[in-house]
Amino acid sequence: ASGAAHAVGVGTGTDALALSLTAAGIGAGDEVITSPLSAAYSALAIMMAGARPVFADIDPDRLTMSPELVDRAVTPRTRAILPVHLYGQPADMPALSDIAARRGLILIEDCCQAHLATAAGRPVGTWGLAGAFSFYPTKNLGALGDAGAVITNDEALAAKLRRLRNGGQTSRYHHAEFGVNSRLDEMQAAILRARLPRLAGWTSARRALAARYRARLGDTPVRVPPEFDAGHVYHLFPVLSPQRDALQARLRDAGIETLIHYPLAIPAQRAMAAVDPAPCPVATRVASEVLSLPLHPGLTPGEIDDVAAAFAG
Repeated sequence: ASGAAHAVGVGTGTDALALSLTAAGIGAGDEVITSPLSAAYSALAIMMAGARPVFADIDPDRLTMSPELVDRAVTPRTRAILPVHLYGQPADMPALSDIAARRGLILIEDCCQAHLATAAGRPVGTWGLAGAFSFYPTKNLGALGDAGAVITNDEALAAKLRRLRNGGQTSRYHHAEFGVNSRLDEMQAAILRARLPRLAGWTSARRALAARYRARLGDTPVRVPPEFDAGHVYHLFPVLSPQRDALQARLRDAGIETLIHYPLAIPAQRAMAAVDPAPCPVATRVASEVLSLPLHPGLTPGEIDDVAAAFAG
């Protein structure tokens, strides 16, 4: 679907990120700029590769990394930029790609929430050296357990990834380099192959339901992040409210389940203390306001209307 020349299956989306970085030669002493608003695994994968995550704060409307702040975060140790296409909304890839090219940096995309998404008409994961995908069961394309993949047009990188995921083996029982055990399980691969033909239809359904949310929520007190790119695939439908907790309780009382993605910006995680992260005030504020409304292809337009009506209390 992406048009990439190679897709290398691995055990998880986290491994897809970490192994991409390792295969690109990124490791100890290197810095990788990434988003402070994401699942923590985006940054943990950088640490798994031995590098230091550096956080560039997010655009307050797009909720993905601000290209201006990415440019400011570059130091002599910076080797790569790792944007996250959060909630299915592509990051500003034309701007980030220009920064990477101008600064001589590797670009690796976290596409774990962005199956079939496009940025400026180009499939996510194909703007830079590699794109990492997760097929965790809750994703737009999910397996029945953990699974992941890396897409790339770089043949040498793909070959190295295939070795790294398999203990560094060049042939059976011959380990030429360090590697891990992160093969894509055959059962999960079979499930993904069966589900892949349905992904386009599921994506269209998500977009239609998201458009209905936008139409119904216009007069409510919540802020709905704008759609910056028609390639948005709506893995989640987040809204923002300074009264998030009260709003969540009201919806719960109406029988509507919501979730928070994510309640803590990554720099505030205790696991990040060792990397001495810079403060990211926008991400910190968004983490205190964001609420994910129900959105999946099995919902009906009437159920979207019911959720929107519950905002009136």
